[in-house]
Amino acid sequence: MGRRRLPSLKGLQAFEAFARAGSMVRAAEELSVTHGAVSRQIKALEQQLGAELLTGPRHNLSLTPAGRELAASLSAAFDQISAGLPGAAASEELVISSPGTFAMKWLIPRLAHFVEANPEVQVRILEDSGPPEFGRSGVQAAIRLHRSAAPPGVQATPFLDHAFGPVLSPALFEAAREAPMQILRLPRLHSETFPQGWDQWAGDAGLKLPPPSAERSFEHNSYMLEAVASGLGIAITAWAFAQADIENGRLIAPWGFKPLTSRFTYLRPSLATHPAAERFGTWLVAEGRRANQPPASLF
Repeated sequence: MGRRRLPSLKGLQAFEAFARAGSMVRAAEELSVTHGAVSRQIKALEQQLGAELLTGPRHNLSLTPAGRELAASLSAAFDQISAGLPGAAASEELVISSPGTFAMKWLIPRLAHFVEANPEVQVRILEDSGPPEFGRSGVQAAIRLHRSAAPPGVQATPFLDHAFGPVLSPALFEAAREAPMQILRLPRLHSETFPQGWDQWAGDAGLKLPPPSAERSFEHNSYMLEAVASGLGIAITAWAFAQADIENGRLIAPWGFKPLTSRFTYLRPSLATHPAAERFGTWLVAEGRRANQPPASLF
């Protein structure tokens, strides 16, 4: 059999890393080289192939049709090589970034279902609420609240509706349930990640909020929810964050939950081929369909 005529492996690796990460900088971090080295290797690959793989200004490069075709082939080939390495079949890591409270309150309590069906996959959750940075820290997929069109090069799969409303402890609710507006005078808790929550909810509900007896702010939604459950006041939160605590009687949502236009969405690089990440996305959609709907208002 004749010898294969292949271009530089370093050039192929550099190009595949860029196509998957969408950035010279992130590709360089993944390959432990400078972004200048990635750029030079891709240019050398283009010269070897006699084809333009990237187009556009240096700060906003995109794949040409030839580049997209090559990237898809390379991702599949590298995945196959990775799967054939000694010990690869025993375990496959899937790294997903997610907002912390969503991971804690919704994702992780359901994760056993996915693990049982996919015992060979090691799922690692990283806390992150910012723009997804695929490739950094090994991240292959992300969960974010999303309502606009997916950014270029990203595949977006909405899997769970988003709704929000006030929650408080059963003890505080029982003490004031005969006077709904008195409930809204309780200490008002805020999350720094959603500071406009009370104003937005009141506007959607057509209510004018009375002055609270006190106001308290928390860095994370998870801290705020623990404060609510401990009886420190009333807070606006997402149904996905509060569902388990409401269903087990730890929290009460007197006004139910108002739907929002954003949805929890599974994001992946469009050209990346990762079977476990694809199965995880399918599982998320199924879990979203099975999820219970928010309760109705008690008033």
